[in-house]
Amino acid sequence: MRSPTSPSSFKPWLAGAVCAAVVGGDFYVANTDAVVRFPYQPGQTSITAAPVKVVDLPGGPINHHWTKNIIANADGSKLYVTVGSNSNVGERGTEAETGRAAIWEVDPKTGNHRVYASGLRNPNGMGWAPETGALWTVVNERDEIGSDLVPDYLTSVRDGAFYGWPYSYYGKNVDERVRPARPDLVSQAVPPDYALGSHVAPLGMVFSEGKALPPSLATGAFVGEHGSWNRVPHSGYKVVFVPFQKGLPAGLPVDVLTGFLSPEGHAYGRPVGVAMDKRGALLVADDVGNVVWRVGASAVK
Repeated sequence: MRSPTSPSSFKPWLAGAVCAAVVGGDFYVANTDAVVRFPYQPGQTSITAAPVKVVDLPGGPINHHWTKNIIANADGSKLYVTVGSNSNVGERGTEAETGRAAIWEVDPKTGNHRVYASGLRNPNGMGWAPETGALWTVVNERDEIGSDLVPDYLTSVRDGAFYGWPYSYYGKNVDERVRPARPDLVSQAVPPDYALGSHVAPLGMVFSEGKALPPSLATGAFVGEHGSWNRVPHSGYKVVFVPFQKGLPAGLPVDVLTGFLSPEGHAYGRPVGVAMDKRGALLVADDVGNVVWRVGASAVK
């Protein structure tokens, strides 16, 4: 593990931003309540231009899962934005969940948008699978039904699919707390592809580029597990690698970056976003340590 470097400071209008996407000469930022755009040139290290709003995102005075993420498709014609739910299991009513618990597809030129996939309680990190081109995401599932329910997950995302929240979890397992029940929607719920463990709170994911890390980490996805308050003992608080074969997860997750918890369970750090740098090493944003870690081949045993 290399020495950390301090993250760049942000202008006030970037406060709360989770992720950005560069498309041609445009730099898109997913803020807590909107996607905004800035002009950008390769190599630029600061932004002085005013933001241009592309589309409003669900926010409001109560904004339960406020983190957002954004990526572009291969040709830059569409943006994909994660929007978490505004509650644990819909207890604030359906109006508070309009457009939420979903991934949006946005036209960057016009701001026109639609719900690409729904029933995803709190999706965050996204990536395009190198072998198949499919969109994948990691999702924080619901709380308060025990330390071992419900598994957070990594899944491919199908256009138009419904993934169960709040009426069911991990496919068609009904959450009896939710009223009124919706058996019609539960019958449509798509089970996710891969369980990461209960309450690990995955916030970041990125597919390996296989350049600067060992061959065992060349094909698969890195996941930043922020860790959750809702489990005894703690889980998450690390970065794991999920190996893939033929475009699908294959095997148990492998610990890549650990040591974020003291023996007493106090957090030294909490992984959030993960990314690959130009040399193929892994970058990990840590929002408790307030650093960015770089993991190269020599740091992985």
